Amino acid sequence: MSAPTHTVSPAGEIPLETLEFVRLVRERIATVVVGQDTVVERMLIALFTGGHLLLQGVPGVAKTLLVSVLSRSIDLQFSRIQFTVDLLPSDIVGSEILDQRTNEFRTHKGPIFTNLLLADEINRAAPKVQSALLEAMQERKVTIGNETYPLPAPFLLIATQNPVEQSGTFELPEAQLDRFLLCHRLDYPTPAEEKEVLQRNARLGIRREQAGAIARTEFDVLEHQPVANSEDLVRAMEVAHQIHVSETFTDHVVELVHRTRRHPQIELGCSPRAGIALVKTARARALIHGRHYVVPEDLYALAEDVLLHRMRLTYEALADGYTTTDVLQSILGDLGGAPSKNGHTTSLAR
Repeated sequence: MSAPTHTVSPAGEIPLETLEFVRLVRERIATVVVGQDTVVERMLIALFTGGHLLLQGVPGVAKTLLVSVLSRSIDLQFSRIQFTVDLLPSDIVGSEILDQRTNEFRTHKGPIFTNLLLADEINRAAPKVQSALLEAMQERKVTIGNETYPLPAPFLLIATQNPVEQSGTFELPEAQLDRFLLCHRLDYPTPAEEKEVLQRNARLGIRREQAGAIARTEFDVLEHQPVANSEDLVRAMEVAHQIHVSETFTDHVVELVHRTRRHPQIELGCSPRAGIALVKTARARALIHGRHYVVPEDLYALAEDVLLHRMRLTYEALADGYTTTDVLQSILGDLGGAPSKNGHTTSLAR
């Protein structure tokens, strides 16, 4: 007998248990991380859609802390890999090891066999390591020797990257960037949020360890008891796939993606994965906001995170001082629904 599925009600209401799941996870993360509500929303979108997330930000804006607290909020298997220049593909996917007792090879599975994988400072690894992730990110499986092994379900890769540091780093290839559903750029906290960060840190104190003591950090206050389990996540994923997407909304997504390919200042436009990602993420965002349908606001809120890392400007545009953000905002404005100063959008999906 198959397990029951959870769908949006005929009246278009999101199930209360799914809304409660979202609320509990966001509240748990807020007990450790100040602000960063948009980043938390993007992480939940990645979870609900089964897509991968790239977090870009300067050191100290809580990229690693965010992923760590998310992993402890939901009862999922979690692994962390600190990417370095000497990392090997076998350090991620695993390898075949010769058992000297039986004179036979046995498979040692790497840390990628998990539900939630944190790839910390992913751009510090060499290109051959990056290529080892391509199969896992797209097909949810890895090849070790002559055997192919499926990854656990769900499988989500969240990678972090410092966009300003160039020493000892490698640029991520376009093929890998395209496999990230979202690429979110973290900003510095507001003055009020930073004041709260300082006050919380000042209250942490120290913890005794053996004969000495260590100053406590935010990682020490992470609660190990999750507020949700994998079944809660599966229910949310089922509901997200029931969110209504109008044909007009889909038409505008197609038009937006095609304009990135025809724009004279863009050398490399967005692939079909970009359109798929826009629809998937819009559905998940609608769910998080308690709606059973997508609206133009979803498209414009997610456009930068979905499209920017898939676009590459021409040399002439870069020489003229343009950025991908400038060009994308111009395309969105021409599409007929750019956000106004009061935060509202014109109706794109009428």
